[in-house]
Amino acid sequence: MPRLATSDHYTLTLPEGHRFPIAKYALIREQLLWQGIATAEDFYEPGLCAEPDVLRVHTADYWHKVRDLRLSPAEVRRLGLPQSPQLVRRSLSSSAGTLQSALHALQDGVGLNLAGGTHHAFADRGEGFCVLNDQAIAAAHLLAKGLARQVLIVDLDVHQGDGTAAIFRNEPRVFTFSMHAGANYPLRKETSDLDIALELGTGDGEYLRLLHEALPKLLAQVKPNFVFYQAGVDVLATDKLGKLSLTPAGCRLRDEYVLGLCREQQLPVAVSMGGGYSERLADIVDAHCNTFRVAFELWP
Repeated sequence: MPRLATSDHYTLTLPEGHRFPIAKYALIREQLLWQGIATAEDFYEPGLCAEPDVLRVHTADYWHKVRDLRLSPAEVRRLGLPQSPQLVRRSLSSSAGTLQSALHALQDGVGLNLAGGTHHAFADRGEGFCVLNDQAIAAAHLLAKGLARQVLIVDLDVHQGDGTAAIFRNEPRVFTFSMHAGANYPLRKETSDLDIALELGTGDGEYLRLLHEALPKLLAQVKPNFVFYQAGVDVLATDKLGKLSLTPAGCRLRDEYVLGLCREQQLPVAVSMGGGYSERLADIVDAHCNTFRVAFELWP
């Protein structure tokens, strides 16, 4: 039975009209309970990420500026979120959620974080609403503790996982795979171990065809013994920032395929939510809940 990391620290107060849908984190938990997908006992508080885990991935200079609220105005603009003690706690809590999800996945087959997927955070800077790179922190922890031999990061957010690709550029034990909208943020792409840049407007059929073509080959080639899945729902046609055209059903089929392959091949998988910027908050919440519903169906 999957465990779900969640925390009150995942939400914080943002300026009126801010485009980051921070309310989704609490709403997803409520909807999972209301729909009967999860019970209160399935949720747990992951705590805060320890500084040594942060420093395996991020430079001390950058982390200390974040911790001490010393980011410059230009760095704050690049980040897209106002710096505050609450943002520091949120970033540490979300990273702990993915790290603990990875540890649960080693025991249960799957671990779920109701946040995370902050793949635009580089070793020395934050960008695109991403302060600390949660999946990189968790992957580095597994490798350092001898809990994984070879990690595969499957990043299906609509935006390239540029920070993750850069962090693991020279780490052969982590293979980064990003399938994303090509002509979209970030303007300057990094080089993942495998990038599939999609044409704008790509819909369910072509998206799923490419995924079905790529992922089994990757699993056979990389031979991972741990998978991180970045399940961004900004691939939806309704997304304001995505520029792809997936339906909710197509997005769910994507999740079923990725998680189903992991289940079939007995690969532990840790799931982080990633982005979602549809006009209607309900569309974002429903799509994320579908990801977790699929996990509960596959790991009853």
